[in-house]
Amino acid sequence: MTVPALTAETRWRCTLCGNLTRFDVTRTARVTEFLHFDLAGESKVEETEVLSETIESVRCRWCNAVDQVELVARPGAEGAEAPAEQG
Repeated sequence: MTVPALTAETRWRCTLCGNLTRFDVTRTARVTEFLHFDLAGESKVEETEVLSETIESVRCRWCNAVDQVELVARPGAEGAEAPAEQG
């Protein structure tokens, strides 16, 4: 089961305990990174381009509920309506 992605107008909410702030997220991402190596061979990522990303699961840090997440409107997001409950 995939979890709905966040947008500028939405955020996650645990349907069991109401948590809005703490989640463990398991995701798969396909990225292209620009690596810069110094003369000693140490690398540093300077640019990252996300080609694709899938959120596989979200676990609530407060009650440990797995995949009990819905999207709700963020406060102050103009014109944002909460999508139907996911489950």
